[in-house]
Amino acid sequence: MTGSNTLDKAKGFKKSKPGLYLSIGTTLFGALSVTKQLRKARGESDALLLADAVVSAAAIATGVALLYRELKRLGDDDVLLG
Repeated sequence: MTGSNTLDKAKGFKKSKPGLYLSIGTTLFGALSVTKQLRKARGESDALLLADAVVSAAAIATGVALLYRELKRLGDDDVLLG
């Protein structure tokens, strides 16, 4: 069954080093949206929108930290990871 094999490959990629790097990149790309949201909230003095942006930023930071931890578990020898 090729469908199951393709799904297994996709799951395997997510846990691979390139997959984790891609996940970190896309997660950080989401930070651009949060930055725009923060600017808008400050400009409009909207406390609720500001709170939403702060929670979103915390979620992004947590996501990146989890992905970084997973990279470290894979034993990456990358100079950037120390």
